[in-house]
Amino acid sequence: MELNGLRVSRETQARLQHFAALFQKWAKAINLVAPSTLDDLWRRHIADSSQIFQIYPEPVRWVDLGSGGGFPGVITAIFLAELQDGWVHLVESNHKKAAFLRTALRETNARGSVHAIRIEDAHAEIGECGAISARALADLDGLIGYAAPWMLGKGNCRGFFHKGRDYLREIDEARGRWEFDLVEHKSAVEQESVILEISNLRRLV
Repeated sequence: MELNGLRVSRETQARLQHFAALFQKWAKAINLVAPSTLDDLWRRHIADSSQIFQIYPEPVRWVDLGSGGGFPGVITAIFLAELQDGWVHLVESNHKKAAFLRTALRETNARGSVHAIRIEDAHAEIGECGAISARALADLDGLIGYAAPWMLGKGNCRGFFHKGRDYLREIDEARGRWEFDLVEHKSAVEQESVILEISNLRRLV
């Protein structure tokens, strides 16, 4: 099996397929993603989320903000299972979604745990990390604000944020309040989308 042109092991493929089946089952009862995207689950959500680990395949301690239906947090945790190292702390305040996330992690033997708390309270509970991810959560300035407790003054902590076609405007707005190093990774799934890799965060105002 290939995702985004890269080979995926048989074990990881089996885990992803089990997650997809669970997702489809739970999505009938609770709103995990926009219903219009359910028919394109593998490309729009699983392959798209897989890019995070494919860009940064390191067995580090991750924090996934606003994990929702598990994208990208559960997908990263599934890939980490193959490495038998690293961990994803999924932050999701919605208790129904958090219950789904716990079930998905347990049944796929993924390397992660769920924190059903507000993002603003997460740093105090989770502690430091090496990488942060978020998808479809907020504009870039807002995302950096959420990630700041982990990233400010921590040069070795990186943020990976999915962004759509309006990402250049979001970068300009964020630079009004923050300084940061930036790498733009073109999406292998959506032509006009990117994954923004941010590091060396400093506050301007």
